[in-house]
Amino acid sequence: MIYDFDQPIERRGTDSIKWSFYPEDVLPLWVADMDFRSPEPVIEALRRRVDHGVFGYSRPTAALRDAIRSQLERQYGWRTGHEEITFVPGVVTGLNIAVQAFAAPGEGILVQPPVYFHFFRDPAHHGRAVYDPPLARGRDGYEIDFDRLEAAITPDTRLFILCNPHNPVGRVFTRAELDKLAEICLRHRLLICSDEIHCDLIYAGERHIPIATLAPEVAANTVTLMAPSKTYNLAGLQCAYAVIPNEALRRAWQKTAFGIVPWVNTLGHVAALAALDGGAEWLAQAMAYIEGNRDLLAGFIRDRMPGVRMALPEATYLGWLDCSRAGIGENPAAFFAREARVGLNNGSDFGKGGDGFVRLNFACPRKTLAEALDRMAGALARRR
Repeated sequence: MIYDFDQPIERRGTDSIKWSFYPEDVLPLWVADMDFRSPEPVIEALRRRVDHGVFGYSRPTAALRDAIRSQLERQYGWRTGHEEITFVPGVVTGLNIAVQAFAAPGEGILVQPPVYFHFFRDPAHHGRAVYDPPLARGRDGYEIDFDRLEAAITPDTRLFILCNPHNPVGRVFTRAELDKLAEICLRHRLLICSDEIHCDLIYAGERHIPIATLAPEVAANTVTLMAPSKTYNLAGLQCAYAVIPNEALRRAWQKTAFGIVPWVNTLGHVAALAALDGGAEWLAQAMAYIEGNRDLLAGFIRDRMPGVRMALPEATYLGWLDCSRAGIGENPAAFFAREARVGLNNGSDFGKGGDGFVRLNFACPRKTLAEALDRMAGALARRR
């Protein structure tokens, strides 16, 4: 089946967070979901389930667990057992379970900003200390400053939250980088919680490596969070999962979640299974289209947006734009919303190293992206 990603889909009036936050004359390129229809096999499976008409209590099927296990083995050579997969409504829910299960109030969480804000806001909300040495900016993008990272670890640091592929900077960390991170965590007895929700959104020439696959001792020290939501545009259906090979960690996880974390809803199960079983063709076409959008964005910034820079993302559909030399002030998102009528995420929301940046979601019809970029370039030109 050939999918038409150029087709505009009206999302206003559908309770979309992305499209209802700003006034109607603002093009929203912020919240990390796609403006594309999900794979047809997913829509068909949901339609069949809705036609059944009964929506009682349900639980993940063996078929869904098998589909996840098959994907992990096929893509990464990672063999997992049924019991190692625990379902949660979302990766953010998983992050919060990990924080509360593996670090007591007052103990430390290690993160690498600029990073998705739940990584540092949620631990602080739960009374945990947050240690946040930032990623280092290299010539062509971001790198891990391992000396600074290790220097930030204190005797009460219990958990390292890894984001790979990284949101918002778009890095896919190499095996050498992951080996070094794992070695540091093992040596300092830090558990690893690895958010790998963007692992399927990888561009040509890049390879995602789950950190838990490096070695048995790393797997035993890691909780890996994944979901079909970013991959197949299913975020509103709330289905994610944690892979926890270590039985003691699973018990601690389940004890913390007991009575608080709800079951994943029936339609989330149905959509996840249909996507894993029948979504490969859609994903291949979607990634080819999104990569074209990425390249359009990079070329446009280079040619028509003086003072703005962007390292080419290795993964995700998120551009991390450095506007610090554009002369538009400390809040570039506010500038573009006001002057260009384009809604973006403000970089400061991602913690240290985010000032002067915006995050731009380019998983949209190319015409929408082109219009937004024209508006932004016009606003910058008027500023000069």
